[in-house]
Amino acid sequence: MRTYFCICLLITSTAFSILGCSESKNETIKIKVEDPLAGVRTILEGYVKGEPMRSEVTSFPDFINSAKKANPEKGDILEKGLEDLQKPGSNLKAKASALLEKLK
Repeated sequence: MRTYFCICLLITSTAFSILGCSESKNETIKIKVEDPLAGVRTILEGYVKGEPMRSEVTSFPDFINSAKKANPEKGDILEKGLEDLQKPGSNLKAKASALLEKLK
């Protein structure tokens, strides 16, 4: 019985050694990078359609930081545009439309 066990153990360890040394496959995985301006574009499109500013204003700094990391120029444009939108008495539809055009 002990001999049978040793033979099975030898065969099993040999099989694992052969399988462990087999050639592995390398796959290239493409990661889709999300557009950091997608969320703010959606919000601006809402303003163009006549929606008022609401609590999304609190997320503007996050949008600006993300945009600046991806593209500093567009981040600066976004920052100035969003500041302009928040000024009292501004024409929200027109300014949102102009900002959308700048971000394209």
